[in-house]
Amino acid sequence: MSDNEYDVIIVGAGPAGNIAARVLAEDNLDVIVLEKRQEIGSPKRCAEGINLRGLNAVGLEPNSKWINNRIRGAILYSPSGKGVRMEIEGIEGYILERKIFEKYLARDAIRAGAEYMVKTRVHGVIKEGEKVTGVRAEFMNEDLEFKSKIVIAADGVDSRIAKSAGIDSKNKLTDYHSGFQYEMCNLKLNDPDMLHIFFGTEIAPKGYLWIFPKDGDVANVGIGILGVESGDGKRAKDYLDRFIEEHPEIFKNSSPIEINSGGVPVSSGIDTFVADGFMIVGDAAQQVNPIHGGGIAIAMRSASIAADVAAGAIKEGNVSGERLYEYEKIWRETEGRKMEKLYRLRMFLEKLDDKDFEKLAEILEGRDIMELVEGRYKFLAKLFATKAPQMLALMKNF
Repeated sequence: MSDNEYDVIIVGAGPAGNIAARVLAEDNLDVIVLEKRQEIGSPKRCAEGINLRGLNAVGLEPNSKWINNRIRGAILYSPSGKGVRMEIEGIEGYILERKIFEKYLARDAIRAGAEYMVKTRVHGVIKEGEKVTGVRAEFMNEDLEFKSKIVIAADGVDSRIAKSAGIDSKNKLTDYHSGFQYEMCNLKLNDPDMLHIFFGTEIAPKGYLWIFPKDGDVANVGIGILGVESGDGKRAKDYLDRFIEEHPEIFKNSSPIEINSGGVPVSSGIDTFVADGFMIVGDAAQQVNPIHGGGIAIAMRSASIAADVAAGAIKEGNVSGERLYEYEKIWRETEGRKMEKLYRLRMFLEKLDDKDFEKLAEILEGRDIMELVEGRYKFLAKLFATKAPQMLALMKNF
């Protein structure tokens, strides 16, 4: 192809963009990834957790160069501190070093034949009628145009590129968590191979607080709460700082070595992921778990599906939205169906007060929580009927 003409342009070199690039390049298509950051992977934007199933789904195996810690389960804490352990045999989890992980994903894509440009800000799409045919970008103060058969938006929350293409990817305020996280050193943690997750209206209103151990005495310590501020005017950072101050047995003499903050979409996806010559993947499509806000594995799986469909569409010479809808159909019938169930579960959890959380900690076992995480919650009605009838009313419309 001539200069600046490609089969596919991918905007964004996060996990979704990198996986899509690798899959497309392995299919012998000309693909370029345009990334606004000057360094792929930095800054990190999550607690860095993933499970083996999420890696294997896109052809990845754990690599000691980008894995910090192996996780064997989680402990969920009620407001009073009662812990429910969730350890399921055969389920392996990991804490990534995401800054390195994303670079390795990009290296895989480049070695497969993809081209990358960092420090390249994409301003919008180019259209011929209703069809997206490329993008306008800026690299080192130079304005550029790139043409392609398909553009894939993988540019994160509130995607500018999706908006430019005419698709509203903006989150409702009620589906947007405010997140704040420290990476901290010199923690004193029991169970450093377990995730620690804390619930309660005084701890994290309509959200949760986490400690994800990384390496020895280092951990990601963060919080996500609904909206920019809580009802009492406190920010996510304020809640997190108070928690740290109130738990000297964990945090005495510890200090942050990194701070991350930002918004996390916790919906179940936007109205559509495709248009003529255009596809949206990952956070840009709000393909994030509505319960815990995690999205790395979901984004990579989504990108893999989108790339397979894009490759087929290009080879057939039909990149219409109708043809590309195959990607959306597959996603909605698999991951999307699960995300819708988890969204309803999130709505239920946001109704709970501290007494309800205490009751859940009393009656739920680790395997029950695993069922909930997978979007299977029909057993709850029977469980409540026998052990917590006062909570049945909360399941209305659930």
